[in-house]
Parts: sequence; C-alpha cells; structure tokens
Amino acid sequence: MNISQEKVDNLNTVVKINLNPADYQPRVEKAIKEQAKKAKISGFRPGMVPTAHIKRMYGKSILVDEINNMLSDTLNKYLEEEKLEVLGQPLPKHEDDRKEYNWDFADDFEFNYEIGLAPEFDIDFTSKDQITQYTIKADEETLAQRVKSIRRAYGKMTNPDVSADDDVLYSELVQLSPDGSVFEDGISNTASVRLDLIKDEAIKASLIGLKKGDEVMLDIQAAYGNDAAKIAGVLKVDEETAADLKSNFKLTVKNVNRLEEADLNQEFFDKLFGEGTVTTEEGFREKITEEVETMMQQDSERKLQNDIYNYSLNKTQFNLPDEFLKRWLKATNEKLTEEELESGYNDFAKNLKWTLIANKITKDGNIDIKYDEVFNYAKMSLDQQFRAYSQQSLPEEQLAQYTVQYLQNKEQANKIFEEVKAVKVFDYVKSVITLDKKEILFTDFNKLED
Repeated sequence: MNISQEKVDNLNTVVKINLNPADYQPRVEKAIKEQAKKAKISGFRPGMVPTAHIKRMYGKSILVDEINNMLSDTLNKYLEEEKLEVLGQPLPKHEDDRKEYNWDFADDFEFNYEIGLAPEFDIDFTSKDQITQYTIKADEETLAQRVKSIRRAYGKMTNPDVSADDDVLYSELVQLSPDGSVFEDGISNTASVRLDLIKDEAIKASLIGLKKGDEVMLDIQAAYGNDAAKIAGVLKVDEETAADLKSNFKLTVKNVNRLEEADLNQEFFDKLFGEGTVTTEEGFREKITEEVETMMQQDSERKLQNDIYNYSLNKTQFNLPDEFLKRWLKATNEKLTEEELESGYNDFAKNLKWTLIANKITKDGNIDIKYDEVFNYAKMSLDQQFRAYSQQSLPEEQLAQYTVQYLQNKEQANKIFEEVKAVKVFDYVKSVITLDKKEILFTDFNKLED
C-alpha cells in the first residue's frame, strides 16, 4: 500500500491511496471465510458452505465492502498521524468514478480524496479590545404592562354586557363567500377572540361595543396581521390552510368575557410573594421592577454574546476552502439546490469560522470542560423545562436521575457539551477584554441593532 499527499494550497490537499492485491486479499479472504461459516444456502449444511462457492456468488460485493472499509480505516489513520485538521469530510475525486476495474481480486486500485483544511490563524484578545455591556433598566411602560399582566393573571372573570378594549369575545366564526353569503362546507369554529391580539386598529374598533348575539364581518388576515400561526389557532386549521385563506368570516358574539384586574391589597401581595413579604404598593412595584430587570439581564447577556461573536469574526480574518465546502455540502445534502446553497452559504461559513475561533480560544486558553459542569448545566436546563409546565419543582434526586438518562443519549450529551463550551469561551473573552458598562432603558435597548 502506498499513501501520499499532494498539497494544492494552504486550504486544499489531495490524498492518494494505492492498493495492490497483497494489501487487500488477506482481508477479503478472511471475510469470505466468515461469510461461509454464517451462510445458509440450500444444498449445504450450516457452516459447511465451500469458500469457493461464497467467492463465486458474493465475491465482488465482499471485495467492494472490504476495500471501502480498508480505505476508510487507512484514510482516517493517515489524517490522524499527519495531524491534518479537516473541514467537512474527504470527498472522492470525480475522475475516480470514471476508472474501470475488473474487480477480479487481481486489480491495482488508485483512489484520490479531496480534503479541505482548516486555516491557521492567531487570536489576540487584550484589554484594548472593548465591547459595551448593557445594564437594562425597566421603563414605565414596560413596568405598567407587567403589573397589568400579573393583576389580570390573579383577577376574576366577569361577563359584561358590552365589549371593551382587552376583552375576549367568545364567538362563532363562519367562512363567507365573496358575495357575503355563508360558504357551503366552509370553515366554521367556535373560538375565543382576544381583542388585545387584533393588529388592525380599525377592525379592533369594530369589535368594541358589541353585545351577545351581535354579528360583524371579519377580515381575519388583516385582523391578525397575516400571522398564519395565530389564524390557524383561532380557526383550528393547519397553518398552510390559514396562510392561503382569502375569505372573510362572520363573527357572532356568544359571550363577552372580561378578566378584571386583582386589587392591590395584602391578600394579593401574599399570594405573589408569601405572607408579609410585601405590604405596600411601593414594595410591590420594587419587587416587580427587580423581577423584570432580572429577566432583562438575560436579554443583555444575549446581546453581549452576539456582539462578542461578531467582534471576534471581524477581528480574526482568515479564509476557508469555500469551493470544497460547497461541494461537500452538496454531496452530503442531495436535496440542496444551487440557489439554497448560495443563499445559505455565508451563514454556514460564519458559523464555521466561529467554531474554529471558539476551538482556538478553548485550546489557547486551556479551557477545560468537566463532566460536573456538563451535568449541572443539563440539570438546570431540564429543571427550566419542567418548570414551564408545572410551578412545583421536581425533587433533587428525581431531577438528577432524569439528567443521567438525558445525557446517556450521545447526541443530547454533545449538544449540552457544546453549549457549556460556548458559555466558557464567552466568559473567557469577557475576562480578557474591557467591558464598557452602560445603563440603558429597555425601550432604547430594543432599538439597538444586533
């Protein structure tokens, strides 16, 4: 066997593997013998099928399989020994497809593989690198919305005679024909129409002041801003049907529901925070402000991570073997069209560059990722998922058992590992660069570009 490398440039190389009969025949003969022991063929006792018979019947397919296995083993070992950092996977060169072999156990074979190489680059983060870290403060409008939401969540349902802003119309919706008549065999459904979700102000105004039994015509696409998911939820149809709807609907009010806001009294405060923890409206607002700004801190951290991501890409300039990577993407995604490849390649390349940068930071910064860190991160993620469905948290022992089971799935474990690595990489960069800390109102923060 002979294996050699022909470097095309710093990002592309070709590995050539030459096999002669002496290289592959021992493996093929061994595979034929093993097949003979297991074969069940009419006229022969189990385990007594002559190897010559197996070779005559299945020899070529066994030869192909063994050579493919041999090529894979040989190539992987070569890449490891040569310490080549490969992007994607090696691709057989097209001219190899045109070579004709007899496959008669006496051929000399030559296989060529295109390989894309990771670029060499340096990362030099110092305290001179500066990125803004925002401390988000809650504005009055955001606080008012949060207070209203909480008071409504603990409020009581009433049924006023006439609808007002933010009410819910329990209604029958019936699809109409273009002439305004009821569409035969059309869509009909009884649903709760929340006025706070209506996007079109004119339509929303037409739904205010309605009584039980009133009818109005509803342009459902305009009402929900062409949001297929919301329309599908109201009409109980699939999103594709909702997106294609052109019809108006007749809305008949069956009931007006109103959620009255809870009073700001001690009973309400105790339900929210525990007995005696909050005793005044001022204390209530302080608690809500603290809660809102804690949630906003997550937005600030996401913004900071995104800014570090973009700053790193701009600061660390290097090329990728783009043409090779495009061929590799096409080879591994048969349904990928040229248009999809071209439109999505830049995002793919950015994410790949960030992966290389993160790996470099991990190596140069001696960042170690321990199993306990992966386990605790997975446990925290699972706890958050469970809390989304139940206010009562799982017992610690049970949560730990779920985490162990979760990490036994290799794909899930790798995902958590990468998330932990990303967090540690961002933390490392934050410890090296200068963070310019600024306070900003939530409304102004939302206007910032990512």
